[in-house]
Amino acid sequence: MHPLIAYHRVSTQKQGRSGLGLEAQKQAVAAFAEAEGFAVVAEFTEVESGKGSDALDRRPELKAALKAAKKLKCEAAVAKLDRLSRDVAFIASLMSQRVPFIVTTLGRNVDPFTLHIYAALAEQERRMISQRTSAGLQAAKLRGVRLGNQALADANRIAAAERDAAMEPAIRETARLSTRKAAAEIERRGLGKLSHKAVARVRSRLGISTAS
Repeated sequence: MHPLIAYHRVSTQKQGRSGLGLEAQKQAVAAFAEAEGFAVVAEFTEVESGKGSDALDRRPELKAALKAAKKLKCEAAVAKLDRLSRDVAFIASLMSQRVPFIVTTLGRNVDPFTLHIYAALAEQERRMISQRTSAGLQAAKLRGVRLGNQALADANRIAAAERDAAMEPAIRETARLSTRKAAAEIERRGLGKLSHKAVARVRSRLGISTAS
């Protein structure tokens, strides 16, 4: 089997301690490796923001993953592109390291040019979200809305989106189960404790039909 280096990242210490997000990433890479005939020979895990032009300097585990992949002359894999970055310049700098990256959600045959395109789209999406948030806050201020409450609502919405993204693989894998059985299975996997109502809400937000 061809060797593969796995790299996982979450943005906060809270996510790192709970395992929320990390476990889903590990399962995604492991499932991809098994399906495609790879053997994960080393895993590198980081708790660090992916933002900023100096992101690579702040991510020693990513540097270590690059070094290991170079030594073994093999690919490095991440569950999703945003685990590397949403910044085009950063993705370009990684490509210059001459270590081929596989993004499991995109497949093994995606070339560097296509990765740049996906990164550009992600960067544009992040910029548009930021602009919409700023515009919304300004409009709310003009209407006399207390911005503290709006900011809290925005923060909660962003946090919910991040939780949904972290739980999405497990939620989709258990879609055939009832919400109660899915909640029990997710907890059994060590991904956190969800109520059956929470599973239903996440499924709804992801557009997944709830089993009866």
